[in-house]
Amino acid sequence: MANKFWEEKSLAEMTQEEWESLCDGCGRCCLNKLEDEDTGEIYFTNVSCKLLDLEKCNCSDYENRKASMPDCMILSVDNKEALEVMPSTCAYRLLQHNQPLPKWHPLISGTQESVIEANISVLGKVVSEEHIHYEQLPEHLINWITVK
Repeated sequence: MANKFWEEKSLAEMTQEEWESLCDGCGRCCLNKLEDEDTGEIYFTNVSCKLLDLEKCNCSDYENRKASMPDCMILSVDNKEALEVMPSTCAYRLLQHNQPLPKWHPLISGTQESVIEANISVLGKVVSEEHIHYEQLPEHLINWITVK
């Protein structure tokens, strides 16, 4: 992979391999979110999509996730809505707003462990939606993830 391609290319210019490598594997995007109907503000919960592997922090059915979970927001350079509700730490969102990748990002640190060490990963912090009734989501709001 080209050295620091993310500094040389826009999101639209990236290859599929480069695009996929931007994901830091934190699992934050797979958390259920609630939107304030009055303000449009997005709030994260500690409840994950049932497809999130809670031990690996990745999708257990990545290739078929949209078929399994119709509400799954597939990230793409053309899907501005999805990019805008990603956590503020998300590489796709950061690069979309011309901000640098953080030093804990695996492309910078060279290791996936840096995401866990920086306390960015959802590892050990969330529960699957299989164990929570949808009406209970407001009881699971968290403040350690923002979209700002």
